[in-house]
Amino acid sequence: MAETSETRYRVGGMDCAACASKIDTAVRRVAGVADVSVSVMAGTMTVRHDGSSDLKAIEKRVTGLGYSVWPFAGSAAPAQDHGAHDHRHHDHGDHDHDHDGHDQPGHDHDHGEKEIEGLHGHDHGPMTGPWWQSRKGRLTILSGAALIAAYAVGHLIPAIGSYAFIVAMLIGLVPIARRAVMAAFSGTPFSIEMLMTIAAVGAVIINAGEEAATVVFLFLVGELLEGVAAGKARESIQSLTALVPKNALLEDNGQTREVPAESLAVGAIIMVRPGDRISADGIIVSGESAIDEAPVTGESTPVRKGVDAVVFAGTVNGDAVLRVRVTAAAADNTIARVVKLVEEAQESKAPTERFIDRFSRYYTPGVVVVAALVAVVPPLFLAGAWDEWIYKGLAILLIGCPCALVISTPAAIAASLSAGARRGLLMKGGAVLETLGKVTMVAFDKTGTLTEGKPQVTDIVSFGLSEAQILSRAAVLEQGSSHPLALAILKRAKAGGVPVPPAFELEALPGKGVSGKVGGETLDLLSPSAARERGALDGDKDARITVLNDEGKSVSVLLVNGVAAGLIAMRDEPREDAQAGLTALKSAGVKAMMLTGDNNRTAAAVAGMLGIDWRGEMMPEDKQRVVGELKRQGFIVAKVGDGINDAPALAAADIGIAMGGGTDVALETADAAVLHGRVGDVARMIELSKRTMRNILQNITIALGLKAVFLVTTIMGITGLWPAILADTGATVLVTINALRLLRIKGQ
Repeated sequence: MAETSETRYRVGGMDCAACASKIDTAVRRVAGVADVSVSVMAGTMTVRHDGSSDLKAIEKRVTGLGYSVWPFAGSAAPAQDHGAHDHRHHDHGDHDHDHDGHDQPGHDHDHGEKEIEGLHGHDHGPMTGPWWQSRKGRLTILSGAALIAAYAVGHLIPAIGSYAFIVAMLIGLVPIARRAVMAAFSGTPFSIEMLMTIAAVGAVIINAGEEAATVVFLFLVGELLEGVAAGKARESIQSLTALVPKNALLEDNGQTREVPAESLAVGAIIMVRPGDRISADGIIVSGESAIDEAPVTGESTPVRKGVDAVVFAGTVNGDAVLRVRVTAAAADNTIARVVKLVEEAQESKAPTERFIDRFSRYYTPGVVVVAALVAVVPPLFLAGAWDEWIYKGLAILLIGCPCALVISTPAAIAASLSAGARRGLLMKGGAVLETLGKVTMVAFDKTGTLTEGKPQVTDIVSFGLSEAQILSRAAVLEQGSSHPLALAILKRAKAGGVPVPPAFELEALPGKGVSGKVGGETLDLLSPSAARERGALDGDKDARITVLNDEGKSVSVLLVNGVAAGLIAMRDEPREDAQAGLTALKSAGVKAMMLTGDNNRTAAAVAGMLGIDWRGEMMPEDKQRVVGELKRQGFIVAKVGDGINDAPALAAADIGIAMGGGTDVALETADAAVLHGRVGDVARMIELSKRTMRNILQNITIALGLKAVFLVTTIMGITGLWPAILADTGATVLVTINALRLLRIKGQ
């Protein structure tokens, strides 16, 4: 079998789920296509094909339906290879391309646009600028003007009034009918355009031309409103890309010059002035400054960063000049990857969405059958008037359009994925978002997840010397070492302003510690067992060490000229927000547990401080086993870890959540990621999921409720054609606006 390739496209002009479903059906019929995922909200389509597919034929199918389509540059790569990026087209956010001024080699944008212009006379192209400048807007205005003119003509010359309304109707209906025919040939006979066309033509036949023209105009207004609403939802995630500055100050042979940010190569050194946005992901080479990461991660307070710290594109440099070495090309920076992940997530459907898609596949033909029965049965068998019942049948056709129902789920999911991403909560798809709200147990890794991941000095115990003297001597021995315990001692010495003179004859003692000479003193910093071997510990000192060990702390013993002078205890302390985050989970009715590879004493101490159930001394496969056991006990389990040693457990859980600042492994392996590494964000993710599911339920109720009301009033003869189209359009707009409420993020 040929290798499966994946090609991603931007699709312009999709503004409702019916659009996506028509495109999906049409493209699936092209030979060699294995799978299609279309996202209305992201305006994207991914086609998996066996390489034999004619990509031009795929594009032609889509443009034939009245949409503009152009491939992401470099997307026709084998499905396994996600690395082929074309930097010219890095800006995933450039949604509303201005095709005129943007011709790229290899992108024949023009053919699709011209074909649509000539063939359809109706814009399904991307909506740039104000609505009235789009072709969709212009057609609506023209149709409205024709309707007003027809009313005027009907008033002044009643004899030709009915013809004037037919002309007004045709101005709007011809493009709609063309799309209906194209959709029917592409495998979607029951499209909204087809229902609309049948209803309008039927209305003219039974002498309701005035209403037919009004209905067509209202339909166009509804489509325009849908387009505007869909655009708003789309902008929410696309606006992230606008955070990355267009230009950067590149250092080149001692000079700095301004260059486009997308041209920066990995390894280049850029200068970032105070107040400037950082233009690429990178590592600080020199300088120290407070970085405002709120735009990318939602972290409200600036984070102080110095040499060797990682910075993200789009964050704002605070108060000092920084020199940054670029670590990711523009197409691969954190924001570009987040946008890409969210767009791909929007293409993957939630179970609810898949169910509604299946439901609407039978629902629309069902509505057509009901409408036909309403039109035919009463006149044939119950002596009803043909005109009256055909009219009611046509109204039911319009009520039956499933637009609002089908958009109810993807609109809410897209809004939630965008709202989450803006706050550093990444969820890969609707299914993940839906499952998160059902989670009943969260299993946390300890190191770097519930704790800082870096030991800190917690106690300095003195046997004769002052604390500062002990710290100074220990720091002398540890300078130059990159061991985590050494870094903890050096950090504490720096914070306390303790002098650290140079040392002589420093020597590492493998498995035991380090020794050296300073100012005539012989110093050793040893593990308790190595100090015992030297006979430097008595019963009292040993007892102090045992107490510290029982609190989960690692202890180093400082010897001065062979005599124990003090103890330094260190422990990986819980994150500042860990306690609050676990409390938030508890109040949401979700249990929590800590799984760690650390020894039982350390695990018990940290778990005791946080008030959480725990398991210690676990290998990666043990964590995976425990997750499996929890699932068998009936829990819906989310596993939270740093995405590397936790990979087996992350994969075994119902939802794997990676913690940390956008590391590649974290973003790629888990179902969801908390970019800022806050424990409280796990509870926020679960709350966002619950809000979304409530929103979807409201949307489905609005969509079906309005239809039910108008179905009854139509059969009773209270409402007619144009309230029927208003019911559908109104429901679609209401549902979209309700979904957009999810973009408003409650409290940080």
